[in-house]
Amino acid sequence: MSAKTISIIVLTVLVTVILMKNMDEVDFWIFGTRSVPKLAVLGTMFFIGAVVGFLVGRRPKKKHLDEQYETDDPSFEVNKPLSQDDNDYIN
Repeated sequence: MSAKTISIIVLTVLVTVILMKNMDEVDFWIFGTRSVPKLAVLGTMFFIGAVVGFLVGRRPKKKHLDEQYETDDPSFEVNKPLSQDDNDYIN
């Protein structure tokens, strides 16, 4: 197993143990005082943190090759024919 797989398994076990040990209800203010299980509060916060971490940690999208080589120089040609010297060198 890779280190990534092992770390995911360990993290999942730790989250499960922490959530299962906090099953009692607490008074929580959600636009008014409500009796909510700690499990729901901790689970929701973990889920929100995982989603935010995923969105922040994504790699930026790569540019297409066509956009990368755009230029305003009219003398720049992508498929410019080779000169005679270049053809002689290749052959």
